[in-house]
Amino acid sequence: MTNKTNQVYSNLWLDSWRKFKRDRTAVFGLVFILLLSLSIIFLPFIYQTSVDKIDFLSASEAPSWQHLFGTNDLGQDQLARILQGGRVSLSVGIASMLVAIFLGTLVGAIAGFYGGIIDNILMRITDLFLALPQLPLLLLIVYLFRESMKKIAGAELGVFILIVLLIGGLNWMSVARLVRANFLKLREMEFVSAARAIGAKPSRLMWIHLFPNVLSVIIVAATLAVGNAIITESTLSFLGLGFPPDVPTWGRMLFEAKDFLTSAPHMAIFPGIAIFLTVLSINYIGDGLRDALDPKS
Repeated sequence: MTNKTNQVYSNLWLDSWRKFKRDRTAVFGLVFILLLSLSIIFLPFIYQTSVDKIDFLSASEAPSWQHLFGTNDLGQDQLARILQGGRVSLSVGIASMLVAIFLGTLVGAIAGFYGGIIDNILMRITDLFLALPQLPLLLLIVYLFRESMKKIAGAELGVFILIVLLIGGLNWMSVARLVRANFLKLREMEFVSAARAIGAKPSRLMWIHLFPNVLSVIIVAATLAVGNAIITESTLSFLGLGFPPDVPTWGRMLFEAKDFLTSAPHMAIFPGIAIFLTVLSINYIGDGLRDALDPKS
């Protein structure tokens, strides 16, 4: 029985992969994200130009063979900073996504499985978070607690933890609603009644029988959450409330380039393109996964 079940799941995933491969935009997104990830991990070992080296004689230089993406107003190499910033931006996106998915899945699963007053309380809390103005609240909390987190965990790590917890803690609501809706539907099905009849505990029903059936929904939500987190972190950095100035992020690079748009437009073009293509590719992957994992298709 176990072997048959594993074979069924294997066939379903293979079928989903075949559907995903037929979506050209999703494949483009996947290839771009893989190439970007490999570049920001391995390319710095080949392109060993310093991220922090200041050379005022080369300030605001246009792209050349020596500096492929040009330099900023301090003469620092833009390509090296974009690669370093990609590590930070993707790390924030993935970590924030994990926080949002964990909270959303937990709240949605409990609300959908138990229903009644528990469901009502958790959904009212979800509605409360949905009603909060996200960007002003983010700016306020970062402004109030940034220095405290720097003292506790260091300048870079403290801000990283604060931003990840904030972005993830303010973006779990849509995941909770999706998981809750699927749990409400699935808990009435025959296989759940059969498992309950043979004495399965509520925790086993939730995480062994129901959770695998909503995993596809969570995967799609996770991909879209990464793109949203990257945009939010870039917004905070652009407004000057993100990472310290010596930590190059794509949003911080745009913030530094705003005063040189006419004299050195490449300072804004390359980090802007990096943000645009990364978020677009992640959204393409999310759309492709949604279509591939949809049983109705």
